Amino acid sequence: RPPPRCPRRGRRLLAIATTGLLLAAAPAAAVAAPPVVEPAAPGTAAGPYSDGRYVVVLAGDPVAKADGSTAAEPKLKSAPGGGVDVTQRAAQDYRRTLLKTQEDVARTVGARPTQQYTVALNGFAAQLTAAQAQELAGTPGVLAVTKDVLRHPTAGSATGATGAAAQPAAAAPATGSGTAATTADYLGLTGPDGVWSGLGGAAGAGRGVVVADLDTGLWPEHPSVAGRPLGTAPAAGDEFSPYRTASGQVRMAKNDGGTFTGTCETGDDWDAADCTTKVVGARVFSTGFTAGNGPLAETEPASARDTDGHGTHTATTAVGLSGVRATVDGADFGETTGVAPAAALAVYKVCWTAASGDAGCANSDLVAAIDAAVADNVDVINFSIGGGAATDVVDPVELAFLSAASAGIFVSASAGNSGPGASTLDHASPWLTTVGAATSVLREGTVRLGDGRRFVGASFNVTPLPRSPLALSTAVAAPGAKAADAQLCLAGSLDPAKAAGRIVVCDRGGNGRVEKSAEVERAGGVGMVLVNPTENSLDADQHHVPTVHLDTAAGEAVKAHARKKGATASLELGNTTGRATPTPQIGGFSSRGPTFVNDGDVLKPDVAAPGVSVLAGYSPEASISGDLFAPLSGTSMSAPHVTGLAALHLTAHPQWSPMAVKSALMTTARDLVGADGAPARDPFAGGAGFVDPTRMLEPGLVYDSGPLEWLQYLEGSGVDTGTGVEAVDPSDLNQPSIAVGDLAGTRTVTRSVTATTSGLYYGTASVPGFDVKVSPSLLVMTAGQTKRFTVTLTRTSAPLERWATGSLTWKGADRTVRSPIALFPETVAAPGEVALTGASGSQDVTVTAGLTGRLDLTAAGLAAGRSATGSAATGKETKTRVEVPQGTVLSRFDVVADDRAADLDMVLYRVQGGQEVPVASSGTAAADERVTTLLEPGTYVVGVTTFAAAPGKTSAGYRLTDFQVPATGGAGSFTASPDPLPVRLAREATYTLSWKGLDPAKQYLGAVFYGQSRIPTVVSVG
Repeated sequence: RPPPRCPRRGRRLLAIATTGLLLAAAPAAAVAAPPVVEPAAPGTAAGPYSDGRYVVVLAGDPVAKADGSTAAEPKLKSAPGGGVDVTQRAAQDYRRTLLKTQEDVARTVGARPTQQYTVALNGFAAQLTAAQAQELAGTPGVLAVTKDVLRHPTAGSATGATGAAAQPAAAAPATGSGTAATTADYLGLTGPDGVWSGLGGAAGAGRGVVVADLDTGLWPEHPSVAGRPLGTAPAAGDEFSPYRTASGQVRMAKNDGGTFTGTCETGDDWDAADCTTKVVGARVFSTGFTAGNGPLAETEPASARDTDGHGTHTATTAVGLSGVRATVDGADFGETTGVAPAAALAVYKVCWTAASGDAGCANSDLVAAIDAAVADNVDVINFSIGGGAATDVVDPVELAFLSAASAGIFVSASAGNSGPGASTLDHASPWLTTVGAATSVLREGTVRLGDGRRFVGASFNVTPLPRSPLALSTAVAAPGAKAADAQLCLAGSLDPAKAAGRIVVCDRGGNGRVEKSAEVERAGGVGMVLVNPTENSLDADQHHVPTVHLDTAAGEAVKAHARKKGATASLELGNTTGRATPTPQIGGFSSRGPTFVNDGDVLKPDVAAPGVSVLAGYSPEASISGDLFAPLSGTSMSAPHVTGLAALHLTAHPQWSPMAVKSALMTTARDLVGADGAPARDPFAGGAGFVDPTRMLEPGLVYDSGPLEWLQYLEGSGVDTGTGVEAVDPSDLNQPSIAVGDLAGTRTVTRSVTATTSGLYYGTASVPGFDVKVSPSLLVMTAGQTKRFTVTLTRTSAPLERWATGSLTWKGADRTVRSPIALFPETVAAPGEVALTGASGSQDVTVTAGLTGRLDLTAAGLAAGRSATGSAATGKETKTRVEVPQGTVLSRFDVVADDRAADLDMVLYRVQGGQEVPVASSGTAAADERVTTLLEPGTYVVGVTTFAAAPGKTSAGYRLTDFQVPATGGAGSFTASPDPLPVRLAREATYTLSWKGLDPAKQYLGAVFYGQSRIPTVVSVG
């Protein structure tokens, strides 16, 4: 839960504030509000800084955004059809100017850039000491200084440790999908009436479009990316054929009128011939990774070659050729295809494995790759890489993607694999399309117990397993093995004398799923039933022994049977229960919203796509059996499906903006379903729903936005972009979803739509517990016309402090344009802080109510401040220990400099297990700093650093005052009346604060809490 919107002026303009009142804006979906305050992680915004690699973002637009709005930058001509043309003289001159400025800025602190960015980001990466990072953060023209962290692909390895999944030879037809054998069939792309047929068939699906895959590279010999050798000129009669120039570049005319200009970098096991008419680019970015993690592993080629498998899987899912036959472990799985088989592929290898065993993708390398992809003029970027739950939309990678989208590039990003918990979603930026993972083509097997009962689960079995003895793993534990280890089938935990010839029941967790079957095989077991001990996804992995993966309820039934004397079971192919498994269901692992990066005012994910047990290309060096195909699960797999769909969209509509394509995908999406087959409309899990390509090319209406609106959104989110554009409430960003994370009674949001099809469109909206009015509710549209409308949302009976969801629908003659809605009705909209003076008195406070009736007021405190003095040398930190007692409902820490010309920074640490863990920070350009938050009782340390002493001095003195507000028993008398306060929905109401018996020489702090809300009004006295 991030801090509320609080513009961060002065230095570090692009850093989300961690100062001020750090209070939860909204809770997780469908649950009551949790206690206040979980501050943003220090080090990303305001410190603390430590020695290491950093990415430094500077003021001044990069090439992709340079529009001549300032005298320092040219108005750069866009490439034909969109994008940027970095070959023009003005662009080259501007890039040289940016490079020199970056070098000059780094030189001011004695640093040297190791990577420089000019196209998608104006910035550089460098190795910095803590002092250098701190000094750069306060340098004029520096917008952000962020640690060069590692991100990771959002799918498990082939071992199944986190998300890998495999698929069986026989699959039950997906609900509503007929005899779908591939996700392309399931999505309605194939066949005489499929989407491809309107684009020239498989040979035209994506033709003239270049897809960039930022990942672990590619296995270039894979048949799914086979192409012809590159010539020295376009092939006769093929306007979009790539060719190699005399300088070695690869050029390709695109169907938007622009030109892709790529590079085929050679290296270990990758030569110039590995770039073809299908693979039109190969670039590597490892500088940041190796600087932070040491040399590459011997098994990691220093080239675009993929030995991990993840990159080959994502690339072939998006653009793999059609009609390529897949075999896994000797079993024939039929023909496979990518979503856009005619699209060209540009490989940007950004993820690596080091000799130390560390693996990941460095932020600095990711920015460099995005910078290159924008300069190369690609059309779509696939980003199946994540860094955990989003905490900031203005980190370097997200800002680089803003420039990419500004240049007309569609970006598909994975939502993350940290579900099903709420607020776990990655990639919250509105200029991206964030994709959740759902089931599609089912890969199933059945456990048949000796008593005849059948239970269906996920399976990749290619041969049935006849009836065999069934045993719990704990019943076949090795002598001396811990029962908990045996329950998880950890390596060495099973006894061959007991497990031989048996089907062993193992619990998920602790080790990789495939590692469990390897242990069963080692112990002589003939099969495995894998059980989810708690609700989670079902994954069909390529196991070492025949395996069926069951959900919790089915697993308990199998366990109960296994405890019986003489228990047996068999493993059957496919679903033999007679009850079809409904699809598409959201994957249990798929990360969820709401995301509080923007106070819940931007709804994510955007859509869901196939991401469970997806069969696609793989690296034989990563495969258990050396195969070229493998099934994987994860949002890494769902993102490239949307990447491919965007390529299809740009085949049909090459001039559409990234947000118009995103809108078309969202507003035409269909319902996900639950386990019972009923519609499951949870926008925090599946966004607008499951993609429906059969409708996406003619959406009827689209919601569009561009760079100006995104900057206004950032300003409205409390980010000073340095551009001076007007702030707009994030809820009013023109996107095909509506979210309000702080609705007190009523709110009106504004949207505009552009018609792709002429006609009359009737607008209706519904959110349970709300009165929703659309005005105007009738739009008379001609193709290309844009009209605005408003949606007024007024709470009636919806529970307070809980999310409510619904939808807005525009219905035309033969079009339905649907948008999800998510609203968080607050108890009250109240001032964040009220300042009082004097030893006694009274003061009125006005609030806006989210309900009609009586609002309980709880006055907590007052607490007298406890002060101490200190001094910190420039660049040094002085620490003071502070106790937060039981019963504390609010804490504040104030640092006031003795000299107003000094600049201090503050970090709050919690003492845990002898370690000091940062929990909050404040690092403005002012002399004073403040943190207000709710903390767990315990011992804390306040660290004060002198960022800059007053002129002529080498240190700065200060006074530290902390306030620990108790729920009861405060100083003097402090009341809020009347209590309860009569209120009316969306109307203002006034209550009176009264206080007396205070020491006029002291400072006090208190708070007023409202009903169910955990967000108080802070009250300061003195």
